[in-house]
Amino acid sequence: MAEIRLESVRKVFGKVVATHDVSLVIHDREFMVLLGPSGCGKTTLLRGIAGLDAIDAGRIFIGGQDVTDLPPRRRRIAMVFQSYAVFPHLTVYENIAFGLRMRRAPDGEVKQRVQFAAELLQISDLLQRYPAQVSGGQRQRVAVARALAVPSEVVLMDEPLSNLDALLRLEMRAELKRLLKEVNATVVYVTHDQIEALSLGDRIAVMKSGSILQCDTPLNVYDYPASDFVGGFIGSPPMNFLAGQVTANGSGLRVRAGGVEFQLPAAIESQVRAGANMWLGIRAENIEVASAAGDQMLVGAVHVVEPLGSHNLLTVRVGDERIKVNTHADMVFQPGQPIWLRLAVDKIRWLDRESGQAIA
Repeated sequence: MAEIRLESVRKVFGKVVATHDVSLVIHDREFMVLLGPSGCGKTTLLRGIAGLDAIDAGRIFIGGQDVTDLPPRRRRIAMVFQSYAVFPHLTVYENIAFGLRMRRAPDGEVKQRVQFAAELLQISDLLQRYPAQVSGGQRQRVAVARALAVPSEVVLMDEPLSNLDALLRLEMRAELKRLLKEVNATVVYVTHDQIEALSLGDRIAVMKSGSILQCDTPLNVYDYPASDFVGGFIGSPPMNFLAGQVTANGSGLRVRAGGVEFQLPAAIESQVRAGANMWLGIRAENIEVASAAGDQMLVGAVHVVEPLGSHNLLTVRVGDERIKVNTHADMVFQPGQPIWLRLAVDKIRWLDRESGQAIA
């Protein structure tokens, strides 16, 4: 078993609190992604799990064992860093074998584990080359193979694809998902790329300013963000937020936004008061576009048109606000053209505007 449990983990650098009493359970053989902007504490948390940085408070457990005070070599982990960190004077074979040599593994085991990792990463034909003789993507594969060659129950990865170009990242992302399922390890993966997070993770922990704001499945984080920050960070384009105000009438509470009144769901009426300011969160793909007026439609004007091949992305002015809308590639719009938008009411995410928190 390789469950990882963090209990109130706190790390301080000088006057900066990098992680604020973070608690998190990463299940055995789960692929957990730590996602957030630069400086949010995700790499600090990963290095704390690895034992590369001593934490200032809290406890860390791996497989039920308290490893808080253990050095990295005794935690039975493998780690892949953002930089390739391969040794230029060693062949690919010796680079992959490096961790095994440090553990004084017998030559037979070294050969077997190197061959296993090389086949997994599809670089068996590169074993006698030096790093300067292979491409950047192949060097990244060498770094991953070196980590996987050492028998480990936990694999930690710190933005391993960030140095690759877009096409290679797409290829490597699919490869990583395949091979990490094959090795049956518990994986903690750090990234600031929300596409990587959505495509790779079993769960995503979204971080900001040293705290975890939401930890859930990719689909739930995307469809039901816990705050305006999460909704605005996840998705391409990010979630739209329309400012609204709660009004009361005989049929219950309604929210007026963009010149249209929306009925507030009965399930959350008890948590909202008349006069409260709210955000209506809606994804670009959940907005229907029309070229003529209709009931419950927002009136706007096309501001920017971005053809993206499979679809067009429109930026639409609705009053003083800008929202993003996806349309079919064959729908042609011009900047300044009037446009009408209907929101899929069942897809609206209701949030309190003062706190930014979603209303459950």
